[in-house]
Order: sequence, then structure tokens, then C-alpha cells
Amino acid sequence: MKNSLKLLTLFIALLLFSCGGSDKKEETSYGKKEPVKKEVKEPASQRIELSNKGIGPVTSVNLDLVVDEKMAAHGKEVYEKMCTACHKAEKKFIGPSPKGILQRRSPEWVMNMILNPEEMVKEDQLAKDLLIEFNGSPMANQNLTKEEARAVLEYFRTL
Repeated sequence: MKNSLKLLTLFIALLLFSCGGSDKKEETSYGKKEPVKKEVKEPASQRIELSNKGIGPVTSVNLDLVVDEKMAAHGKEVYEKMCTACHKAEKKFIGPSPKGILQRRSPEWVMNMILNPEEMVKEDQLAKDLLIEFNGSPMANQNLTKEEARAVLEYFRTL
């Protein structure tokens, strides 16, 4: 009798523990439990921040409706010489791809990142987030002039 009572008590205890729910699941209206979905944060390279002008010497950039082909060609030369060690036009590499950058960033932000990368990663949250996303690889200051940076920006418009 004592053994039966012990077995019955053990069975009830196991039944109670096995029926306990996890706080990681959420009950739906029809009684089944589904995992709670975690909110996935969008990567900084895909985030759209068109009002952020960044930190640096560029406060305003006017883009003509038509791309300046001569300036873009010069920008392509500068980009190929100074930027392709870390950036590829068509894909993520050591740094983000510049393709479609002006759909995600303001022209001022792009130029300030080119001209002032050290201060940008210290004070601009988006630049900080990009640094984290790209494994702490900071953008090197290539010491471009404003005219060269503007030419690179014009080239980015052609990608």
C-alpha cells in the first residue's frame, strides 16, 4: 500500500511538472501554443535615415535632376582608386555597398562620412551602428577634398 501511495504521488508530481507551460510561448485564440516572435532590428546598412546630415563640414548639397556625367566619371576614378579595397558597388564587403545609398542616406551624410569618418563614428549613431554591423572595421579617412567627395557622390547616383 505504501509503495502504491508513493508511486501515485510520484505520478501526480510528474504530471504537474510536465504540464507546466514555458513563459516563452503565447497561447493563441484556439488553444495551441506558439513561440513568441522576437522583434528583429533592421541592420544599419538597410536603415533609411534621410534627415540625418551627419557630423562634418558639409551642411548642404544640391543635386541636379540630371547626373553630371563628367563629375560622375571623375568620381568613379576616385572611388576605384581609393575605396574599392573596402567597398564593392554590388555587394556588402568590408564596408557597405554604395549602390542605392542615396535612397537610404542624405547626400550630406554620405559626404560627411567620406570626409570625416573618425568624428562620424564617435558622434553619429548611424555611423556607430554601421561600425558594429561591419565588425568594428572603421572607415579610413582617405583625405579627399570636398570636390572629390562630391564627385564620388555623383558617381554613386549612377549605381
